This record gives sequence, structure tokens and C-alpha cells, in this order.
Amino acid sequence: MLKNTYIHIPGIGLMTERQIWKCGIRNWEDFLENHDIIKAAKTKRRALFCGVEESIDQLSGGNHVFFARRLKTGDHWRAYRYFKEDTAFVDIETTGLSPEFDRITMIGIYNGKETKTFIKGIDLDEAPLELARYKQLITFNGARFDLPFIEREFPGFFNHLHIDLMYPLKKIGYSGGLKKIENQLGINRSEETEGISGFDAVRLWNRYERGDEESLDILVKYNIEDVVNLEKIIETTYLKMIERETGAGCGQN
Repeated sequence: MLKNTYIHIPGIGLMTERQIWKCGIRNWEDFLENHDIIKAAKTKRRALFCGVEESIDQLSGGNHVFFARRLKTGDHWRAYRYFKEDTAFVDIETTGLSPEFDRITMIGIYNGKETKTFIKGIDLDEAPLELARYKQLITFNGARFDLPFIEREFPGFFNHLHIDLMYPLKKIGYSGGLKKIENQLGINRSEETEGISGFDAVRLWNRYERGDEESLDILVKYNIEDVVNLEKIIETTYLKMIERETGAGCGQN
């Protein structure tokens, strides 16, 4: 979908983008060959041409920051497939205290192959170095919760593309919390973590701090399932968002 995107080019909006799609132009390379069929003012056509050339160069160089800054936050999902190999699925747990005292207890990171869990009092301060390895982060409600917490405790870590799944999911008809949406999509939890909520996660941490190591094991497993399931959700969400935005009429790049 990224290579069918034009709204990140200065001065180009949704109407122009849809006009390009209606002309049957399927990607940036196709645009460069057939841009003369676009009905637009000479200055806009020139801006499009230069913007597409720049976009091809930036994508070829793997410059995620270019697209993170140019795309509106709600459109970062369009870049998913092109930065998939540099993606981290992220979820945090916190102490659950009042906002001014609430702190991160755990950061779970999954890269599609392996999970890493960073824990307060053990290795939490190593999480930013791990996150810096990636170009794209995927969360659920991360724009309002996970990333502000991480940024507050580890300032300056964030320069990523960020897909907060809560918002595209709403656009394709799924609302509510992560566990509810997992059920709607047929994604099952393990017997050990089935039914555990965010409030339960706070209680598990409190029990661990009182010496219950088993509670930490359950909390880690709960967090791992959170991040692993995000990958399953984005795969469904991405395709449905393409259909919603374009009717699948401009390809699925």
C-alpha cells in the first residue's frame, strides 16, 4: 500500500490520490511512466512527480523516518509491509498507580521470530536499546498508553513508524479492548492466561513484589501473548484496510 500512497507529498490530498487510483496507476513506478494522464495543474503534477521520485529514493534507502514524519499518524499502517522485517510488536505493563506515580513494570517486544521481556528491577533499562533496532512499532492503544510511558521513562527513544491497531480496527468495525477483539477474530489465549485483564496484571505484579515468583511467570506469559497476537491482528487489519481505502483497486503493495 505504501507504493500506492501520495498523501505524504506536500500539497497532495485524498482527492488527488483517489484520482490517481481511478486512472489505474498501481504504484509509484507506474506513476512515473504514466503521470501525463493525471488531470491536474502543471504545478501539482510537477510536485507529484518530484515527490514520487523522492519517495522511491527514500524507500530504497530504507529511510523509515522520512515516512514517519511525512505520513499522518493514522496512515502509518500503509507502510507496514515495506518495513515488516524491521518491526517490533510492543506492549507494556505498569504498576497501576495514579498517573503521576504509575511506572512501567514490564516491556514485551516481539519481532515476528522471538520475544524479549524486560522487567523492572532486572533489565528494564535495556529495553530502549532493543527498541532502537527497529524502524516500525505496532501496539494496541500505544499512542495514548504504551509509548508515552516509555518516552517518559526513557526520553528520546522514539523515531519510529507507529501503527496503533486500535484505530484502524475501529475503521473496519472492531471496537473494545484487545481481548474482546481477539475473541472476535478467533484468536485464543492459553488456558493459563485466559480471562486475565489489565487489572489482574497489576495484581500479579504486586504479588511478585511480595515474593511470589509464579505470579511473575504468569505475567510474563500474559505479556508475551499480548505482543505475539498483535502480529496476527495486523495481518488481518492490513488487508481489510486496503479494501476499505481503495476497494483493492490499486493493488496491495
